[in-house]
Formats: sequence, structure tokens, C-alpha cells
Amino acid sequence: MNLLLTGNFDAAERDAWASALRQALPGHRLCLARGEAADDQIDAAIVANPPPGQLQGLPRLRLIQSLWAGVDRLLADATLPAGVPIARMVDPAMNAAMAETALWATLALHRGFFGYARQQKAAVWQQHPQRRADEVPVLVLGLGQMGRTSALRLQQQGYPVAAWRRGAGTAAPPGVQVHTGTDGLHTALAGAQVVINLLPLTPDTRGLLDASLLARLPHGAGLVNLARGAHLVDADLLAALASGQVGHAVLDVFHTEPLPADHAFWAHPQVTLLPHVAAQTDERSAAAVVAANIRALADGAPLAHLVQRDAGY
Repeated sequence: MNLLLTGNFDAAERDAWASALRQALPGHRLCLARGEAADDQIDAAIVANPPPGQLQGLPRLRLIQSLWAGVDRLLADATLPAGVPIARMVDPAMNAAMAETALWATLALHRGFFGYARQQKAAVWQQHPQRRADEVPVLVLGLGQMGRTSALRLQQQGYPVAAWRRGAGTAAPPGVQVHTGTDGLHTALAGAQVVINLLPLTPDTRGLLDASLLARLPHGAGLVNLARGAHLVDADLLAALASGQVGHAVLDVFHTEPLPADHAFWAHPQVTLLPHVAAQTDERSAAAVVAANIRALADGAPLAHLVQRDAGY
């Protein structure tokens, strides 16, 4: 099969992906640019947020395989070929990395480690009461692969874990209380000391983390956004931090990336920033996931992790 690798990455990243994919896909031809194979010979595209229009004019295209877990930017391309299946990246290594970040952020909020870091800068020696994990309820927003893995990892560390999703889905992880719908979200927020956002970005979830949602949290709760910057209304979070409604925020994703140097988050003492590294894709494990879907396509077998275009994920 002829495969096209295209996306928004530099030459070094492209070469690393090409090496991993060729190793995982012996017997298939990987093209790094349009024109290396005739347009009517490309069977599948392996993509990382390619420029709009990049997948037009490929009449034989039978699969668009994303290298990223989120597909909101891909789906925003109005020129995306209609009717071609899209598969998102569901990588166990990425799920594990996200769960590690969720656990780190929760531990740091629970034990007050961000506050102790501020004390260190001010040369302040002051001890604070120490809570047990079972006294810190955590709410995970989203129960996809990353949400489920994170919820289970937190539960294993002794945290009471609840989760929220918009509607019905697969069976809940054992011991995790699942809430659905608007009323369920309000109930779940009222009992959460830490909220971790792992929702897909859709028209319904854009701007979900706003003043109304933050006001429903217990005073001083922690917020962790590991999903998409567009889920969060920045001004509303800054107001909630100023009032003490939110005690501390851990943010990995932003409306504009890199985050502009003049953004208030950079110097805010109650914000901890990560440069979109909560769960980086591992080319080795991700290439194996891609290869499994390419083999399924070649064999006429069911494809894994297909995107529902109308749902946005």
C-alpha cells in the first residue's frame, strides 16, 4: 500500500516518524510528500494536523489515520474528504503518561507542594496540616481512554474518584462514580477538591471551564486542564484565582501555543504551566498503533478508534 505522511511538524520530527513507521510497516511504501506517488495511488494518509487542503484530490484514499489523540483541528478542515474514515490515536503509552501527569498534579495540589514552592522563593519556613488522599475527592471530566486510565491511577492511590461525561458510554471503571448531563455535572462539581479536564474539544465543550462552572466548586479547589486550551475561559479563571474560589491551577494547554510572553498566566503565583507536555506521543508505540490499523485496512478487517465526525471525536 502507498501511505502519505503529512502534518504540522518540522523536518526532524517528520524523519523520526518516518523511521518509526517504516520499521513498523515493512512492505508498505511511505511517502513524505505529495508527488512521491501518484495521487490516485495513495491508500491511506497518516497525519498530524496537516495544512488545510492537503488531503484533497486523493481519489483512492481509504483511511485518514491521525497521530494525535485530539482531532478537533483536523475536523475543522472544511476540505477534508467526505466519507473517508478517520481514526484517532489511542496509544497505551500516551494514556499512561497522561495518568502520570494527572496523578502528579493531584498529589501536588493535595499536599500543598505548589504552595511550599512559593514559600521557598520567599524563604518562608511554615508547615501546614496534611490531608489524607481519601479526604481529597477528584473529578475527572471525560471518560475516554485517557480519562479512564487517569481515573484508575488516581483511585489506586487512594483518592475518591468521580467522573463526568456528557452522555452514555462504555461501562464505568470499577469504583468510579459516573455522572452525566448538566445536573450530573453540577452535582459532581460540588463534591470535588480537584477537577481534571480530559474532555474532547467539541462545540458543546468549548468554553466549558467558565465562571459558572468554577463557581460550583468548593472554595479553594484545584483545576487541572490537560485537554485543550479552548475549554478554558482564561479571564474567568484569573477572576476565580483572585477571589480564592480556585486555589491553584495546573495548565498544560492554551488558546495560543506557545503561550504569548505577556500572558498573565506566566507570572501568576497560583498557576503552574507546562508547555503542552502532559502526554507526548511516543513514536515507537504510536507507530505500532498505526501499523495495526494499516494492516486492518489491507485485510479488510474492522478499523480501530474511528472518529464520529458529527460528535467531534
